[in-house]
Amino acid sequence: MGAWRSYKLRVQRKRWLIRAFRKRRDLRPVANRTADIRPSDLLVFSTQRNEGVRLPWFLRYYREMGVNHFLFVDNDSTDGSLDYLASQPDCSVWTTTASYKRSRFGVDWMNWLLFKYGHGHWALTVDPDELFLYPFCDTRPLRALTDWLDASSIKSFSAMLLDMYPKGRMDLQPYRAGQDPLEIASWFDAGNYAISKNWNFGNLWIQGGPRARMFFGDTPELAPALNKVPLVKWNRRYAYVSSTHNLLPRGLNLVYDEWGGEKASGILLHTKFLSTFADKAAEELERGQHYGASREYIAYAEGVKENPDLWCKWSEKYINWRQLEILGLMSKGNWA
Repeated sequence: MGAWRSYKLRVQRKRWLIRAFRKRRDLRPVANRTADIRPSDLLVFSTQRNEGVRLPWFLRYYREMGVNHFLFVDNDSTDGSLDYLASQPDCSVWTTTASYKRSRFGVDWMNWLLFKYGHGHWALTVDPDELFLYPFCDTRPLRALTDWLDASSIKSFSAMLLDMYPKGRMDLQPYRAGQDPLEIASWFDAGNYAISKNWNFGNLWIQGGPRARMFFGDTPELAPALNKVPLVKWNRRYAYVSSTHNLLPRGLNLVYDEWGGEKASGILLHTKFLSTFADKAAEELERGQHYGASREYIAYAEGVKENPDLWCKWSEKYINWRQLEILGLMSKGNWA
C-alpha cells in the first residue's frame, strides 16, 4: 500500500474517532457498572432495539462462553428490554433516542464505548441475533481462544455471518423468550457464496446465502455482506468503519492467508429468521433507519408477505462447528 493511501486511511480513522467522541452526547447512562470491569475481563458490545425476546438467551449464551461484562446501547426500545438489561448485574446500559442512521447505524456509539471501556480488552461486538462460534467452542471457553491469539500476536479474529432459518414457514414455530433459537432456525446454506477483496481496506467481501437467493435474487450484488471481524484486542486507536465488516488500522482486516495457508476463523450464526421476523422487518421499514435507504428491509417486507420457506433442497441442518469446518466455512488454522 502506498504512502498516500496509508495517510488517507489514517486521516479517515481519526475522523471516525472524532465523530465517535462527538456522538457520545447521544448516550444517557441507565446502569453504568463499568467500575466492576477488571483488566482481564472479556467484553461484549452490542446495540439493540426491542430485542427483549432474544436477550435472555443471548446473555446466557455468552455468559456460558466466558464473557464477563456486557455493554449495551439501547436505541429507544418500547418493549421493556431496557429495564431488563438495566437489572442484569453484569450489564452496563446506555440509552438514546437519537437517529440510528445518523450514528452510522450504531457504529459511532459502539466506537465510543470501545474507545472508553474496551482499551486493552478482548472485545466481541455482536448483535442480539448473532451467536459466535469458534474452533473447539464445545470444549474450550472463549478465554482459551483469546489466550492463544495473544500468544500468537494476533489482534483480530474474523467470523463469517451464516444465516440460519427453519424448515417451513417462519410463522409456524413461535419463538419464546429464553429459548435456544437454533431449536427452530437450524438450517443453513452450505454453499452459494461469492467472495471478493476490498482493496481499500484489505478485507474479504462475502455475499450469498438465503438472503441473496430469496430477497436479492435479481440483484445479488446488493445482498448484505457476510464478512465480519467481531473479536478484537481493542486499542483506543482503533475504529470500526462499516458495522463490524471492516475497521482501521487496515492491518486488522487481514484475517485470512493469501499464501496457501489457512488462518483460524469463526462463524456468527445469524438467527434473524424466526417467527418475530415479519413484525421486526415491518417496524424497521417504517422507521427507515437502515443502510442504503433501508433497501434491505424493503426487500424483506416484500419477501415475507407470504411467510416464505427459506429452506431448499440444498439446505443443510446444523450439527456443530466441526461440520462448518469441513464445509470450509470456518477454520481452526494452526490452533490445535
